[in-house]
Amino acid sequence: MKDLAQGDVESLADTPQTTGQEYQTFDDFAQRTTTDQRRQLFNESLHPERIPPSQMEPELQKAISQIKPNERDDVARAFFKQLKERGLDDRRLEQQLNLSTHHPNRMSADDVSKLASFAYHSHPDIFREVLAEQPGIIKFLSNPIVAGIIGIAAAKWLGSRK
Repeated sequence: MKDLAQGDVESLADTPQTTGQEYQTFDDFAQRTTTDQRRQLFNESLHPERIPPSQMEPELQKAISQIKPNERDDVARAFFKQLKERGLDDRRLEQQLNLSTHHPNRMSADDVSKLASFAYHSHPDIFREVLAEQPGIIKFLSNPIVAGIIGIAAAKWLGSRK
């Protein structure tokens, strides 16, 4: 992500150019891009069929355990909101996914990981939407395949800085 933030994307010459902004860190990228920009980025490049569940689930669990508790609450709230719009009740999800609670502010990292994994497998569009709304999870993904796909997405959006 650091190389991408500095515009080191020489292997992606066919990508569209951007406004010339340079991002210092992933946090800078996450703060200065809009939800719509991130939504477009993830819709174009993050496809669950490319990352097997055996690789994504441990990554999600690790990433979610590393984000701040208030950000974790926001992630859980965003998943519940999106899933509720699909007719999935939070109490039913609590039972179905064996969560300790359906209250986002009381959920453990394990609960939020289960919720994220469920969305990733069953509703990938909701997963991408929540990533666009709550990009903090992404900076903690470390698996090379996962990071590579996210990196390709960021490189496409950032474009060449040279």
